[in-house]
Amino acid sequence: MQPTIAGTPGTAHDDHEHMARAIAAAQSARLRTSPNPWVGAVLVTGTATYQAATAPPGGPHAEVAALALAAEAGDTTFGSTLYTTLEPCVQFGRTPPCVDAILAAGVARVVVALVDPDPAVSARGIEALRAHGVEVSVGMQSEAVEVQLAPYLKHRRTGRPWVVLKLAATMDGRTAAPDGSSRWITGEAARRDVHELRAASDAVLVGAGTVRADDPELTVRPPAARAAGPAAGAPVVSRQPLRVVLGHAQKDAKVQPALELSGELGDVLSDLGRRGVVQLLVEGGATVAHDLHAAGLVDRYVLYLAPKLFGGDDGRPLFHGPGAGTIADVWRGRIESVERLGDDLRVELVPAVEGRTP
Repeated sequence: MQPTIAGTPGTAHDDHEHMARAIAAAQSARLRTSPNPWVGAVLVTGTATYQAATAPPGGPHAEVAALALAAEAGDTTFGSTLYTTLEPCVQFGRTPPCVDAILAAGVARVVVALVDPDPAVSARGIEALRAHGVEVSVGMQSEAVEVQLAPYLKHRRTGRPWVVLKLAATMDGRTAAPDGSSRWITGEAARRDVHELRAASDAVLVGAGTVRADDPELTVRPPAARAAGPAAGAPVVSRQPLRVVLGHAQKDAKVQPALELSGELGDVLSDLGRRGVVQLLVEGGATVAHDLHAAGLVDRYVLYLAPKLFGGDDGRPLFHGPGAGTIADVWRGRIESVERLGDDLRVELVPAVEGRTP
């Protein structure tokens, strides 16, 4: 990326603007860094700014990439200010610690949006920088980065993946006809969007019943770069998510090769978390959807609603299993977004935050 002429860092306005650029850079890396976090960084020297994002696993982290851009331009980094969406790492992994590179570059000030909850970091990077005389500010645009990095943060805090439940239905809440036929309830634009959800996920999970009924492939078919953001310009990513079946799939099923798991759903999620699954997309069927929802294990619901009506009560519902017995027990979430995709609607729901009116 070409450098741009720098403003003077340090004021609240400048800090906000530079962190906003770092957040935009992070979004461009959304599809290529997992299980590492998608992080953005902006380095401000005396003459220019350098913006970078974390490379795929094994490549440089955002902070090191920004420093490298300055070095390539022949710019001095001594006394510079570095903005990063996540605390710089202090441990050796696939790459050397970012903290070491920051200190070697003579960076005077580091502005961090969030402390990294990874036990290997967990404020140690900030402490190391301060111990060497670097001024460190924490919390700039932290709420925006909490949302952007939600899957990674949950994985590091709980050991389990961020669970996205995808559902597609008619306006009267039916997912299939009484004879089981369901293709296609939604239109092409909505189906493309599902591939973008898969591209942003490390694994896709279905029940064995869905495999027997629909024989899905659960692969990502291009183009699938929209999840990186409308203006990110990120390339289409060829990485395919891990395919997971609850139960057993026939050997000749299109989903094969697949990881077959069984047992308590919380244990399944913990197993996937240990395998490095940061975001899990659940695509069905109605029993799996019901069980995850009933257990409170869903972090985000993505509903595709088609302008169709079965017009009866014998079509298959979104959930199969007992629901709320009284209106007081009905689950209530918060609508995060509503978007029109062709003739269909895409609605995102999240669980309501306790104490906050949805």
